[in-house]
Amino acid sequence: MKRRSLFLSIAAGLVVMGIGALDARAGNVPLPTTLDQLLVPGATTTALNSNETETFSSFSFSVSAIPPTTPVLAASQITVGQFGPIGLESGLTISGAFFAPAGTIVDYKFDYTVTASAGSINDALLSASMGVNGGNGSVIITELFTPLNGGPATGIEVSTGGAPQVVTPLPPSQSYLVQKDVLIFGGNNGATVSIINQAFSSTGVPEPSSMALLGIGMTGFLAFRRLFKRHAVA
Repeated sequence: MKRRSLFLSIAAGLVVMGIGALDARAGNVPLPTTLDQLLVPGATTTALNSNETETFSSFSFSVSAIPPTTPVLAASQITVGQFGPIGLESGLTISGAFFAPAGTIVDYKFDYTVTASAGSINDALLSASMGVNGGNGSVIITELFTPLNGGPATGIEVSTGGAPQVVTPLPPSQSYLVQKDVLIFGGNNGATVSIINQAFSSTGVPEPSSMALLGIGMTGFLAFRRLFKRHAVA
């Protein structure tokens, strides 16, 4: 009886290790969170939507303003959440009270890497909620997507008065470096941005490595079960 309990405990531990490793791969910062939590070295987060999964990592952030005394948001004041469903796309929503007062310019920069769980990322969506309070200010949000497989970079842009969202085809790559610039011109009455949506589509298949992790635990369980039966017969 003691031997049986020992075998079952070890087998259960192997299963837990396999599932734990699978969870670790899903990202260690759950959404929603604040941007400062994602700036910690090694931090990742995962966006899930139907059968599509993207992992976001290597976040960086900076902000500058003219004049330099202009109030700006800190990373802890910016929220990062799960992007709502559009078809099978998944991604991030960045939100906060981004504001450039009249007569100022504020520039926010966000960089991160996005990786499809399987297959290749093949398009990106960018949309934003922004306004100029009836004045002559403006907002321009530009993005540069650089595939980490060495393919050509692709840029997209949204701005006040333009199309509310942009979808662009991307050269297929499992991982992309995303460089996002949010440039806010206050004009004569200030300008604001409250929400920036970022979504991706990818072609994918069930992730072999993820299934393998779970399989390791199950294989260990079966191996110990067979070993127990041999000892029981002896």
